[in-house]
Amino acid sequence: MKISGFTIIRNAVINDYPAVEAITSILPVVDEMVVALGKSDDDTEGLIRGIGSDKIKIVHSEWDLSQLPGGRVMALETDKAFAHVAADSDWAFYIQCDEVVHEKYHLAIRKACEQHLDNKQVLGLVFGYVHFYGTYDYYGDSRRWYNKEIRIIRNDKRIQSFRDAQGFRMDGKRLPSKLIEAEIYHYGWVKNPALMDKKLRTLSTNWMGKQMKDRLENMEGVFNYDEFDSLEKFNGTHPVVMGKRINEKNWELQVDVTKKRFTPKKYFLYLLEKFTGIRPFTFKNYKLV
Repeated sequence: MKISGFTIIRNAVINDYPAVEAITSILPVVDEMVVALGKSDDDTEGLIRGIGSDKIKIVHSEWDLSQLPGGRVMALETDKAFAHVAADSDWAFYIQCDEVVHEKYHLAIRKACEQHLDNKQVLGLVFGYVHFYGTYDYYGDSRRWYNKEIRIIRNDKRIQSFRDAQGFRMDGKRLPSKLIEAEIYHYGWVKNPALMDKKLRTLSTNWMGKQMKDRLENMEGVFNYDEFDSLEKFNGTHPVVMGKRINEKNWELQVDVTKKRFTPKKYFLYLLEKFTGIRPFTFKNYKLV
């Protein structure tokens, strides 16, 4: 069995993405790692080459910035990266540059790939998600955060990235998939408030919706993390590869996790999921089989 990793990256230094951590977190699982490197305004290429792994295969790309609205460019670039996955690979492991896999899941991931290798009906493997917010100490536990998504797909080039590259489709249809016992740690909303403000202002030009643009208008160069609906304290451990980044954190954030901001309907659905594990009426990019 052969597993290829693939990712897309652009301006990782400027935006302080944990790209190195993302890539190195899955290197023990994959046999090759395709990095589609978008033309950058910084030394992102040097950052990636500094990892020093012979598994890494860099392919150069230039993003079509006219496709930024709605994040469509992300899907286009993801498809480019997938196209470079070795033909003899069985599975392709997609990781975004702000996502990291805990080493405790490595064995379970490979086991799941082996378990479903010969079942050609299974086109995707679905991971759970932990979305950290503000600091490494809190994560979002409301329905505004997707709680599951496909991150490993069958190496079938008919599969394409969907919308803003959150998930995948084949011929416009959701992929038949299996849920596995592993999680993706998403750190895209963990950043120094000044850097987060800068990042979101850059993205908001063509990407973010009106609500985020209006929110940024009321801030003065420092992102206000206080506007959340529900957070929980994280009591687990972070991936080892995140250790240096966490130790270098230079901001503090105190959060009252008892504070909830829901409409009555959303609060009911929140409690329903808390007590039963059921999340009705939610959008899914996959079809569990």
